[in-house]
Amino acid sequence: MLGVALEMAEVTEQSDVFLSMVQDIATELDLHLLCHKILVNVGRLTAADRGSLFLVESVNEDTFCDEDVGTPYLVPKLFDVTVDSDFDDTLLKAGLEAQPIPLGSGIAGHVALTKTGLRIVDAYRDERFLPEIDKRTGYVTHSILCLPILNRQGGVVGVAQMVNKKGAISGFTSSDEEIFRRYLCFAGIGIQNARLFLRVQNEKQRNQVLLGLAESIFQEQTSLKKLVQLMMSNARNYLHCRRIVIYVFSPSEASHGEEMDITTGFEYVNDEGLGRSSNQNCEINLLSSVQLQESPFTHLARFVAQKRQVIRINEISDYSDCCPELAKLLRGVAAPINQFLSLPIYNARSAVVGVVQLLNKVDGKAFTSSDKLAVESFALFCGMAIHNTQTYEEVSKLSAKQKVAIECLSYHSRANEEDVEQLENDVIPSTEYYNLTKYDFIDFELSDLDTCKVVLRMFIHCDLINIFRIPYKVLCRWILSVKKNYRPVKYHNWRHALNVAQTMFALLKTGKMEQFMTDLDILSLLIACLCHDLDHRGTNNAFQSKVMSPLAVLYSTSTMEHHHLDQCTMILSDDSNNILQSLSPEQYRQSVHMIEHAILSTDLAVYFRKKSRFITMVENGEFNWQDPDQKSLLCGMMMTGCDVGAIAKPWSIQHRIAKLVAEEFFEQGDMEKLQLNETPIAMFDRDEKDNLPKMQIGFIDSICLPLYRALSESFPWVKPVYETCLSNREQWKKLSDLVDMGLTWIDHPFIEKPVEHIVGSKEKEKIPLIVTDLSASNQLVGKSGNRYDMDHLKLEQPKSILKSPSKIITKSILKLPKNVPASGSAPVSPHQEPSKHLTRMRSMSLNSPTELVDIKPLRPSRDYTSKLCSIS
Repeated sequence: MLGVALEMAEVTEQSDVFLSMVQDIATELDLHLLCHKILVNVGRLTAADRGSLFLVESVNEDTFCDEDVGTPYLVPKLFDVTVDSDFDDTLLKAGLEAQPIPLGSGIAGHVALTKTGLRIVDAYRDERFLPEIDKRTGYVTHSILCLPILNRQGGVVGVAQMVNKKGAISGFTSSDEEIFRRYLCFAGIGIQNARLFLRVQNEKQRNQVLLGLAESIFQEQTSLKKLVQLMMSNARNYLHCRRIVIYVFSPSEASHGEEMDITTGFEYVNDEGLGRSSNQNCEINLLSSVQLQESPFTHLARFVAQKRQVIRINEISDYSDCCPELAKLLRGVAAPINQFLSLPIYNARSAVVGVVQLLNKVDGKAFTSSDKLAVESFALFCGMAIHNTQTYEEVSKLSAKQKVAIECLSYHSRANEEDVEQLENDVIPSTEYYNLTKYDFIDFELSDLDTCKVVLRMFIHCDLINIFRIPYKVLCRWILSVKKNYRPVKYHNWRHALNVAQTMFALLKTGKMEQFMTDLDILSLLIACLCHDLDHRGTNNAFQSKVMSPLAVLYSTSTMEHHHLDQCTMILSDDSNNILQSLSPEQYRQSVHMIEHAILSTDLAVYFRKKSRFITMVENGEFNWQDPDQKSLLCGMMMTGCDVGAIAKPWSIQHRIAKLVAEEFFEQGDMEKLQLNETPIAMFDRDEKDNLPKMQIGFIDSICLPLYRALSESFPWVKPVYETCLSNREQWKKLSDLVDMGLTWIDHPFIEKPVEHIVGSKEKEKIPLIVTDLSASNQLVGKSGNRYDMDHLKLEQPKSILKSPSKIITKSILKLPKNVPASGSAPVSPHQEPSKHLTRMRSMSLNSPTELVDIKPLRPSRDYTSKLCSIS
């Protein structure tokens, strides 16, 4: 009786221990902590040295498919847990060492596949045992007790495996197996509850993120970058990825909405792992234009947008299951890809407005169907956010457009009818009279009325008035209206437009390019040339963006060019100015399209994008100017060539026009200093005007010569333009060399030609010259801090740069005296004419023994290695 009582007491004690262990796991909802408690408790019940627990999960295969295709694997939740193991250490070890096991592989895989337990005395004698794990960990496995964990439906949810029974060479007993099996019945319930709780938590987090995204949509609508930053800040701890990128699409303005292209990209990179705090700052990088153009991920985004499908790829090793186009794109990615998920973003009209990309999960696991659902929800809110922001931008553009229209209407008006009557009734001189077919045409001596007659003569010469039945009075009114809509800026004015149109006329006639153009092309190109700088304000696109003008808000790219186009359209929309009124609808569409293309092509940014293609095509002889696409490219290059055509005028003309261009640039630079309080770039900085010759050389080398050379190779009759441009480069090079020798510009306010054209001429009037020696300019700044310290100047005999009236010595250097006595006060600015600091020097006129020469020092150069020169 005593033995029975002791046995019953032992059973009761075991039952109490068993019950306490079941209670221990019954209330645990953290899956990893639950698995740890299960292994520790089973280790105590069976006296096992250590144990591991695997759960069955579905891992997606490497495939390009919109459906969820998965293969079940055993994923180790905890690995080699002892009764004394620390939870955090075992969790870290499981993440570093454990590898997924296919069902049927190894002891655990066999148990999961067959749903039957195994009790093995000597593991190394069992062919199902995988000794590689022992080799990797250094542990020696002897006996194994491995049982499946089943749910209430009888399906396998996991496998628990105990290793090496303590103090027993024969291994685990049947009693150990029975206790283990009973305990796992409760463990299976606990695991199922923990998984359900995890799903609820994930769904709660998902709902919170979606609510945050919805709040972001209404919280920020003015800035797409700020909106995306708010959305990524809410979603980063929900998506759990190393890299999240959102690409935004919009219709290309240059393609009339027919194509979609990526305009903006936002990137979030998590290099330090998943952040725990929702208040952490989320830094979003705005992808540069180079990254958008060259990155292989951009090509993948375009692929997703075109296919309108989801790409989900896990554990990439090869691309045999991918379509050939996708495989090629994936091979172009240099960055390591373990997991990749990408899907399109749609707006309310089901149009693709963007693409979201996720790369490499933080925990290294595969993207599941749950992840795909989460990203689809995120993309849905992204689509609404982008749509709202773009709608807001459209409203802002309409408001800005209204302001611009009001501004234009207040400034411009229709041509005066008296002027129209006069132009209509006047006699129009011949083409030869105006020298219109020559490349050296110049408008300096033409009156304003004559400039309008020149345009009429070009239209008459091309017989456009008869071909397209243009009412003569309407044409006269249109010409005068276009002229009136040009502002009186230094260079980009009506006369510049006239010269651009004449250059186009000369290219068509003398350059024989008209053989590839229709009459409608010629009409459209002449209109585009005359209107290509309408309402120019004397400032460039960059300035408009800096001051956030209404034009910059209205047009994000080619700001001024789009404004010129709108002004052209506005004038033509007036019935009294519509010279296209007799065209058929198809002709009208073609003409407007070409005018738009031609005017937008005058943006040098557009030229640089197309230059390489044009030059390569010409050099390889692979051109056919009858092909619409190549012909459009040629017209764009012609517009650029005509727009910069002043560089190919004879030197006396080019020299004078360069001064006008420089002065307009300097006025913009002055506005940048006053309005923006910043130093402009050298091209626009009046203080850096002595750099003009070298800047002109750079302009010729990078833009003009390559273009004119390509045009000459295709059209030999254009070669004179190229040769004149090359000759002008040599002239600028000579001026640059003079500066390097120590001289700056030799200028005079009353003449409009270089000094070398005066020396040796028959002009006998005295020419007061302003001579500056860069090498001595700093010597004129005295120690007292004044720009002119006359106490340290002493008169010396300077060497004249002119040896005789009939010959100029361009390489001689005027050596300024170190000390010259003088009286009076120095000028306030070095740009003012010094009137009181006169030093009597050797004659520099052509017929006088003495002459007064003003010596004007420059401001110290801003860190230039060589001294440059420009025209005052």
